[in-house]
Formats: sequence, structure tokens, C-alpha cells
Amino acid sequence: MELMVFSGTANPGLSKGIADYLKISLGKIEIKRFADSEIYVRFLENIRGKDVFLIQGTSKPVNENLMELLVMIDAAKRASAARITAVMPYFGYARQDRKATSREPITAKLVADIVSKAGADRVITLDLHSGQLQGFFNIPLDNLTSSIKLMDYAKNKNLDNLLVVAPDAGAAKNSTKIARKLGTELAIVNKARAKHNEAEVCNIIGEVSGMNCIMFDDLIDTAGTICCVAGELKKAGAKEIFACASHGLFSKDALEKISKAPISEVVVTNSIPQETNQKACKKIKTIEIADLIGEAINRTHKNESISSLFD
Repeated sequence: MELMVFSGTANPGLSKGIADYLKISLGKIEIKRFADSEIYVRFLENIRGKDVFLIQGTSKPVNENLMELLVMIDAAKRASAARITAVMPYFGYARQDRKATSREPITAKLVADIVSKAGADRVITLDLHSGQLQGFFNIPLDNLTSSIKLMDYAKNKNLDNLLVVAPDAGAAKNSTKIARKLGTELAIVNKARAKHNEAEVCNIIGEVSGMNCIMFDDLIDTAGTICCVAGELKKAGAKEIFACASHGLFSKDALEKISKAPISEVVVTNSIPQETNQKACKKIKTIEIADLIGEAINRTHKNESISSLFD
């Protein structure tokens, strides 16, 4: 089968980088909105019998980008693509992965279902909010990780007295692995959340005084957690403070909070476009992941191992 890669409108810069890594051109596709805002998609070249990869994350506007992906999948299915892989650099709705209180939806499962029902044969994504989300899919899913790239960033800082900090209990497992690979100690922040998108630090488990601290998490949304934790770390005597995350959403007044917080740099991947955010806040730094996703696409197309990428 011939490999063909098409881009949605969510992150065209990343899609171009992926195509450049694969040494191919992005497929020709028309995506537009009707007057009533309905989405129209048409492939402008033959994809019958082809191995088709559709690159479309579901960052803001989440529902628009999700629906665009579904329409792209349906169009590819009806155009007789041999295999359709949805490449979702950022998987929206991932935080709604359980019923925390009564009468709530499990929207992550709903999104997994509709992507497969639309006609996707497999999914490639990056750093799901929690590992168990892989079980929500009834089709093959490859959950890539940017940890290696974020660790390389930490190593290249050449900081003495380096300490890895898990900003909450949910990040503890991955932070423990990173601390072990970096050869550093680990501190964990016990965090309470009064309501959605608001965090309150309870206490810090570990010695942070005189240490250069790097926080690792899967995403930064309103930045309430990292800014709150950074403040507590500074009070506890930390030196420089850095934050790393796979996905930088930066909703509401997140950039303003980061600008005022005692954080030297906030490093995220370009799973979500960051050009505007970097102009608004000089602390935002971006790590390129086009090569990581491009190699995953290449290996999927050739039916080669993806897990060996992270060995």
C-alpha cells in the first residue's frame, strides 16, 4: 500500500514537519465551512487502496476539531482507503475518564467510540492523560511519549542539585521513572482540587531547599497547578524552577499566571500550536515532535515495532 498523509486544520505546522520527516508531500484535501458552520471535507486525489494517515488533534476549539476529524475519517472511508489511521497529537476529553461524582459522563470513552465508529482502523496519539484510556479503544492504539525529549531538555540545562517534582499524585508514576533515568531525587506534591481547573497545594513530600526543581506533567491547562506548586517550592527554599509538559493548552489567564509565577521556563511540545503563546509569554519554550510522530507513522506503515522507539 502507498503511504499518504493528510492534515486537518488543527496544527498544519506540525503536519508539515511530519511530512518533511517522511520525505513526502502532504496529500491534497479541501476543508471548509458552509455558511451555517457545517464542516465540508473532500480529498482532492485518489486514496483508494492507500494507507491513509489523518493528522488532526482535538485542542481548542475542541468540538470543532473533533468533528473535523470525524468528517475526514468518514470521507476517507467512503473513498475506499485501505487503512485509516487517526493521528491525534493531542487527545481532547481525556480528563473525563471516570465518574468522579454521580450522573457524570465518561466522555473519553465516548470520544474513543465515535472515532472508531466513524471508520478509523487505528489511532496514534501522544501522552494520554492516563494509561487506562488505551482500554477505551476497540481498535489498535499507539500512545507515544515525549518523555525522552523532555528529559533531554532537562539534561541539556546542566543544572546542579537537580530535583524532579511531581506536581500531583497523578504525575508521580511518570515522574518517578524520569527521576530514575536522570539520576535525581524525587519530590511529590500532595494537591487538593476544590473544583474543576482550580488547585490548592497541601504539602510537599521531599526536601527541595537549595534544589533546582523541574516539574513534569502531561498537560498544562489553566496553569493553576504549576504556578501554585512553584510558589510553594519557592517558599520551601527552591532555587530555579522549571515546568515541562507534553501539551500546552494555556487556557484563560494561564500565560499571565506563568509570567508572574517564580518559574524560569515552561517547556511543552508542539502537539498544540504555540506560536501565539510564545509571543505573549517569553517563558514558553517549544520542543519539536514531528520526528517522533513521523517515525511512528513510518513504522506503522511498514508494520514495524513502535515500542522499540522508547527502549
